[in-house]
Amino acid sequence: MEPSQSPLTFQQTPNEASSKPTKKNFVTSLMEVATLRSPSFREDTYITSNLKSSETKALQELKQSLLKVSGSNGGESMWGVNLLGGDDKADVILLKFLRARDFKVVDALAMLQKCLVWRKEFRAEEVVDESLGFKELEGVVAYMHGYDKQGHPVCYNAYGVFKDKEMYEKIFGDDEKMKKFLRWRVQVLERGIKLLHLKPGGVNSIIQVTDLKDMPKRELRDASNQILSLFQDNYPEMVARKVFVNVPWYFSMLYSMVSPFLTQRTKSKFVIVKEGNVAETLYKFIKPEYVPTQYGGLSQPSDLENGPPKPASEFTVKGGEKVNLEIEGIEGGATITWDLVVGGWDLDYSAEFIPNAEGSYNIAVEKAKRITPSEGPVHNSFRAKEAGKMVLSVDNMGSRKKKVAAYRYFVRKAVREV
Repeated sequence: MEPSQSPLTFQQTPNEASSKPTKKNFVTSLMEVATLRSPSFREDTYITSNLKSSETKALQELKQSLLKVSGSNGGESMWGVNLLGGDDKADVILLKFLRARDFKVVDALAMLQKCLVWRKEFRAEEVVDESLGFKELEGVVAYMHGYDKQGHPVCYNAYGVFKDKEMYEKIFGDDEKMKKFLRWRVQVLERGIKLLHLKPGGVNSIIQVTDLKDMPKRELRDASNQILSLFQDNYPEMVARKVFVNVPWYFSMLYSMVSPFLTQRTKSKFVIVKEGNVAETLYKFIKPEYVPTQYGGLSQPSDLENGPPKPASEFTVKGGEKVNLEIEGIEGGATITWDLVVGGWDLDYSAEFIPNAEGSYNIAVEKAKRITPSEGPVHNSFRAKEAGKMVLSVDNMGSRKKKVAAYRYFVRKAVREV
């Protein structure tokens, strides 16, 4: 039988003692200034009727210029799209190069030509299906995982694994290894682009989430610069938003210094998140069922292999509060399964089944225990012998810090024998 959901009651126990405001030190103030959480950035729709007259003119000029330089070789294509085919997808790609060069046709054409040459030399169209190895890096260093709330594919990057010298030498030990890694990193991006619509009004860019925790800055400087250069030169306007998580304090300070020199469009693409606020920020853009468990979400690596995940609900646990999630209407013989996660944890959790019948004893399904920040989501199930309700408790009474959380549950009714 298909699982069914039952009514749920949400209860909070408020903090009885009022908390006094805390003073902020200089570093904290700088970090807050450098932390961008505004979802104000709006990417181009690529609908040509929405373009300014000057932009429409630039698009036509770029097509004419490309036709002239292509000559008899006018079948130039990119990501399977003929750039001079006259369709909407070609316009989307050409507009990306124009926007990257402020609609200056000469500059956009030069960028486009260099990109076409690079793609042929690099054999970029072939890289998606290649077997490059790096099994130990898949799902760890750079990987596509899920979508944001607007449907953008999300690419996660985390280079902390390379703080291990043996791993670093294995991947970056010489020029040939470096070239192979760069090809693998391009492969990850190309696979992400395969998920895009590349059509007006569609999803035409990805989200990048970069984890700076334990990242060896000096050792990875060369690789980082090469990756950045490749992506900037050959993948214009392919990233809708860049989210940096677990950002060290000095990174935030540096950003606050250079921020005044960036355009508002560029700044609105960046989100900078210090350690401890990762889940809270990612939930603004990505639903918890798509956020990986290591970042405070409910998504395991294999969860997306069988289609879209089961939706989850978000809630907040304020400092000094205890939240009780009451799942009512559970019938006798039914089995309830639940997932629960709190960003950053470091609080107490318990689960209790309360029968409806008077005189029945409550059952401590999971006794109260402190869950540390390093632990993943709770996943458990319970078969009820009689009708009642399940109460999941999250106790944050010992802290002043607000926590974001998410849960989902399924109730599978007992199969009645005929």
